[in-house]
Amino acid sequence: MKFITRSIVLGVLAMMAVLGYSPLASASPAAGPERFELTSIRAVRPSLVNTIAALKKGDLAEAKADFEAYDSAWNGIEGYINARDKNMYTELEQTFQAKIAKGLSSPAPDRPSLIIDTESMLARFDDAIAMVEYGQPLNPLYDDVARLRMVRANLRSVTLALKTGDVAKARKSFAAFQDKWSTVDALIKARSADSYADIEKGVAQINQALMADKPDVDQLNALVKGVTDKYNAVVADVTKDAHGHS
Repeated sequence: MKFITRSIVLGVLAMMAVLGYSPLASASPAAGPERFELTSIRAVRPSLVNTIAALKKGDLAEAKADFEAYDSAWNGIEGYINARDKNMYTELEQTFQAKIAKGLSSPAPDRPSLIIDTESMLARFDDAIAMVEYGQPLNPLYDDVARLRMVRANLRSVTLALKTGDVAKARKSFAAFQDKWSTVDALIKARSADSYADIEKGVAQINQALMADKPDVDQLNALVKGVTDKYNAVVADVTKDAHGHS
């Protein structure tokens, strides 16, 4: 009788394995499309991996560019981490990121130390991904905040490029902003028709200014600031509502 019972149990387990069922499956998140929060945070990870790879092969210029890409992508999703764990947010941004950025910008970067710091940051970032993966969904307004910030990151890049006089990079970053603008324009218009109209007008003016052979950098800075200020007002409004519904 014991042999028969054991045989039945083994048979059931074998069938479960064939069907792809695991008794541990209940410990995993429910199946279905991944949340926008999770896919967005995971999309930031490769920039840290690329930074480490560049450091290991001794290409400091590439490492710096990869880490700048991380900073830009991080700006889009940092609100999620801050909402879930302020200590983790502080550690990632004010401890790791600040230290690595400073190290990469130094006249003589300490490559071995930078590798160690960036690998430690990646491990902590993976903790953040796990936290989101197994955590409860946040209020959907946080997704709106992230979408707005992701698109805005390209405007920030325009401003940074203009500060260094890199008009080619400013053009490229502004083109990226325009390419993504249609993903959030309805959200901004719903929040403030006036801000939407002002941003649309500003975008057209920036486009015209960038078409010049030698653009007026001061004029461009003023135009970009005007668009960014209007954009930021909507971001602040949505962020306030997201925090109020947490």
